[in-house]
Amino acid sequence: MIARLRGRIAGRAGQGLILDVNGVGYLVNATPSVQRLGDGEITVEIHTVVREDTLALFGFATAEERELFELLLGVSGVGPKVALAIVSGSTPAELRRAIARDDVKRFQAIPGIGLKTAQRVVLELKEKLPFVETGLPESGDLTARDALVELGWSLLDAERALAEVDPELSIEEQVRHVLRRAA
Repeated sequence: MIARLRGRIAGRAGQGLILDVNGVGYLVNATPSVQRLGDGEITVEIHTVVREDTLALFGFATAEERELFELLLGVSGVGPKVALAIVSGSTPAELRRAIARDDVKRFQAIPGIGLKTAQRVVLELKEKLPFVETGLPESGDLTARDALVELGWSLLDAERALAEVDPELSIEEQVRHVLRRAA
């Protein structure tokens, strides 16, 4: 099994990238966090999926992202593409917090996940993940996300918009920045 690759991004292919490792190009279905690692040499944590007709590589910026992906694969009804979509939409800390809070709607907002699958994700992973503090988040991302949702944005659209905003800004500044861009 391939567990980690180090190389340079040689190109992009849809949701994935081509990672050049000593002259060999590996097609890696990667999270957005991997695609933001830069132009130099990068290290990508890999999960390899082998089926009778395919070999697919899924790439992550951190081992924690890969571990969550692998836990998601154990949930009935969640395949590699859906698991990648879940891990791609939020940080591992945000996903753990959503599971701890029974935030089924957060998972339903991801394309390819219905109510029953979202409920299974929360139910099955709640017991497998270590205790997570369910109080208010330390960063303002979730609070800014909640403000955008209150303004009528979908969870997914709010998270995508906030991904492009400096998290060091105050909650109000993050929301203003997103609203200015949308106008």
